[in-house]
Amino acid sequence: MSENTSQPLHLTVVSAGLSVPSSTRLLADRLTEAVRKQLTDAGHDVEIQVVELRGLAVDIANNLVTGFPSPSLAEAVEAVTSADGLIAVTPVFTASYSGLFKSFFDVIDNDALTGKAVLAAATGGTARHSLALEHALRPLFAYLRAVVVPTAVYAASEDWGGNGDPLTDTLPNRIVRAADELAGLMRGRAGAAARATDNTTVVPFAQQLDALRPAR
Repeated sequence: MSENTSQPLHLTVVSAGLSVPSSTRLLADRLTEAVRKQLTDAGHDVEIQVVELRGLAVDIANNLVTGFPSPSLAEAVEAVTSADGLIAVTPVFTASYSGLFKSFFDVIDNDALTGKAVLAAATGGTARHSLALEHALRPLFAYLRAVVVPTAVYAASEDWGGNGDPLTDTLPNRIVRAADELAGLMRGRAGAAARATDNTTVVPFAQQLDALRPAR
């Protein structure tokens, strides 16, 4: 059933791919489209902004040295911190996120992502690097007090050559599942904001996240 909404939801996508074209950007685009579909099917208007870190590399380095962001970097940071939901995708190098990805989040204030709904994703040449999502990305966003959806999405090189078998083509399934979780948190945030204007109780994000977890 569609929800009656008035304000659009803001989704920001951070892609740390270094090449053009980039598998990191490709994964980011597929996740974005899946989240957009979930939200529009529920009756929400969605505004999407993509932040390509490749074009901000020099600005990020200068900010780390001087402490002052360029206008372009300040705009990117504002897009991330003001969003209702965030998709963050990085390539994996040496079993962790890229230096560019980490440096961008280093220039964001430690409290700016508190309570932010985040979908973490990564790409790499081999499935052996998939644990980087759990031992690198998830702790990073936990430190920033963001709310990371349960399903993180990793795409290795072999994941892009699917054969249409739902039992083996797990990437499309993971994309849909993660998108559903992020969309659910974003809808919950919108609902909480609406209830707050009516002086009703706001459900904490932690409780919203628990509601998404499968029953044991």
